[in-house]
Amino acid sequence: MSAGTFVLLAVSVLIFLGLAQRVLDRLRLTDRAALIFIGAMLVGSYLPEIPLTDTLAINIGGGLIPLILVGYLFAKAGTAKERNRAAIAILVTAVVVYFVMKIIPLEPTYAVLMDPLYLVALFAGIAGYLAGRSRRAAFMAGVGAIVLNDIFTRIELFYRGASSNLVIGGAGIFDATVVSGLIALGLAELIGEIRERLGGGPGDERQGELLEGLTEPGAEAQHRDADHPEDESEA
Repeated sequence: MSAGTFVLLAVSVLIFLGLAQRVLDRLRLTDRAALIFIGAMLVGSYLPEIPLTDTLAINIGGGLIPLILVGYLFAKAGTAKERNRAAIAILVTAVVVYFVMKIIPLEPTYAVLMDPLYLVALFAGIAGYLAGRSRRAAFMAGVGAIVLNDIFTRIELFYRGASSNLVIGGAGIFDATVVSGLIALGLAELIGEIRERLGGGPGDERQGELLEGLTEPGAEAQHRDADHPEDESEA
């Protein structure tokens, strides 16, 4: 079992147990939507690639579904400011990944502690958090940058005259995409929680507003938005 498959199965268990609800709320994902995306990535990684040209194809689980997930989260972003921040974070992280992959060869012959592709995913996750900061933007940057960089690399190889068939999201990219997205999200969640606790959480006045909102129509959505103010104000 690959690392990406193992991680997705572990996340599925957490969702079933209700232990990922708060994180999913901040991503604007329901349990059902999250499980659908996870299932689609797992199944899609074993399906035949979709041909784009005679020599270029895209892997469903490692390329197409992650792009759809990023697009879905991008559309669910509450404001234009958040969408712009997410787009910039994806591009910045993709550039970081591109240069990391130029510096670090992907041949695992020299690797001691981890596969070089996971090292790339680690850089992508850290860069995704630093560029995105909010939970959604960091996750989108971690996932989107890996797939986007793979597209750039495949196009570069194509124009250099690579004769073999090239697959976007194939090989170990599926694992790197999953690991990168969860590292970025995990850092955003951990650091966000620490900052909120050090800040004492919402003030008394804010808590009163939240309690009052729970008795009004649409309270669930209001409470969810209020529960992650960093998506709008986190620097």
